[in-house]
Amino acid sequence: MAEQTLYERLGGVERIAVLVDDLVDRHAANPLIEARFRGKDLPRLKQLVVQFFCMGTGGPPAYEGRDLRTVHSGMNLSEQELVAAFDDVVAAMQGHGVGAAEVNEVVGILYSLKGEVLRL
Repeated sequence: MAEQTLYERLGGVERIAVLVDDLVDRHAANPLIEARFRGKDLPRLKQLVVQFFCMGTGGPPAYEGRDLRTVHSGMNLSEQELVAAFDDVVAAMQGHGVGAAEVNEVVGILYSLKGEVLRL
């Protein structure tokens, strides 16, 4: 039997959509980053994040958004804001019973993308 992808272990698109809904809501309420989400089209953002999350974890590659570098260009995000966003992802995953191995794998993926989000 082949090893399951992270996408499969996370429960596929349905479970990832639930996680993303929670984590974007956490971002929008997080005092360190909530201003970044004020006035944004959160339903559309959630849709794109679900697509990105699915593709990045081994699911169907149907991401319709722009690349991370373009999306975050000119935002001048701080490392503190990035860590706050990562913390929200971890909290959402843990809150939905995602296992420690999968949480750690997602965190590893997120940190691998740090250079695409922050202008170092």
